[in-house]
Amino acid sequence: MSKVFVDTNILVYCLDKFDLKKQENSRNLLHSLTNDAKGVISTQVMQEFFVTATHKLGADPLLIKDILRSFEQFEVVRVNPEMIYNAIDCSIINRISFWDSLIVVSAESSHCNTLWTEDLNDGQIIRGVRIENPLRDKQASESPSES
Repeated sequence: MSKVFVDTNILVYCLDKFDLKKQENSRNLLHSLTNDAKGVISTQVMQEFFVTATHKLGADPLLIKDILRSFEQFEVVRVNPEMIYNAIDCSIINRISFWDSLIVVSAESSHCNTLWTEDLNDGQIIRGVRIENPLRDKQASESPSES
């Protein structure tokens, strides 16, 4: 069974009433983790989810706390000092934000093959983890057939 690290934006879209297509797709993705793969998140993702859901989406904090409890069905990576140091190096080497680097390092530490996120380049491999944007519009990214 392959392991997939889920970034905050995928979880937030599950609640986002402003983009119903992404909401539905995100919910389907999370549902697929119970069938085909094993989902992984980190304590960082949990924190970011709480802040984003309550501040940007205006969700009730106690509701979000309950949703966070449901995320405990996933493997939860606890960020530690060594991961922070590795994220600093990853950030410098790959020229990405520290926070994105910490997500990558968390995915690597839990032996995930894939990281679902919109924040990095689709198809890129960082520290052995393949970046995948499962919400990208596949039709828009494909070039039209030549006649």
